[in-house]
Amino acid sequence: MTPAPVEVEPGLYDIPAELYHSDPIPGGSLSSTGARRIADCPARFKYFLDHPEPYKPEFEFGTAAHTVILGNGPELIVVDEQRWDTNETKARVAAIRAAGNVPLKPEARQRIDDMAEALASHAEASDLLTPGSGLAEQSIFWEENGIWRRSRIDWLRPDEIVDYKSARSVHPDYLQKAVNDYGYHQQDDFYRRGAVHLGLIPPTGTFKFIFQEKQPPYLVAVVELDFPARVIGGELNDRAFYAYAKGRETGYWPAYSEGVTYLSLPPWVERKYAEENS
Repeated sequence: MTPAPVEVEPGLYDIPAELYHSDPIPGGSLSSTGARRIADCPARFKYFLDHPEPYKPEFEFGTAAHTVILGNGPELIVVDEQRWDTNETKARVAAIRAAGNVPLKPEARQRIDDMAEALASHAEASDLLTPGSGLAEQSIFWEENGIWRRSRIDWLRPDEIVDYKSARSVHPDYLQKAVNDYGYHQQDDFYRRGAVHLGLIPPTGTFKFIFQEKQPPYLVAVVELDFPARVIGGELNDRAFYAYAKGRETGYWPAYSEGVTYLSLPPWVERKYAEENS
């Protein structure tokens, strides 16, 4: 059951993930994920707002990794059965999920424990997540220019935000593409704005990502985005805030373009054609 909206004052809250994701702000608030969607396509944002994504079991591995790495989250329950497609096991797994916990196969639990061990041996990452140096899974709510916004911070330190992400690879080329594809530069700006606005970190506070591979040897990379990336993320968020306010005011959520769109071929195709026919 979705919790009912409640009166929320701007600030920092230690609340369950389910309550945060249900959006307890009466009338709704904009999250970083929502800002990334609306900056790409307001119509797509509005669709997902009206049709929330269904629960996906594949997200459970990431949730479980966060729980072990950050020391905060749902209970992880190992279901030691070779097959999860029997009626008995399916019922047990469903009951675990219904209780708000995460069912895991033994090999998945072992893999997460091995990831935690590898991260603990990474000097900078383990220092950032030193127990007692920050607060795990904190939700913040704030209002600017008539727009309520919300974020859920993995690890909040007095002078910085730390976000842990499992990844297919931590090679710099892959991470560069991932940051752009998933809008992590927008997330950096969005979270930082909220934390600074609420006085949780100073204006000079930093945002660091900890990326970790999900397969052995579970390599780790600590990443801080450069100034141009943060500027672009901020401008995309400004665009999202404008589109969000306009959409709420008018009820109009445009797609990528209006009317006829004229497209060119990719530049590399034109270059190749010119070279072959010169």
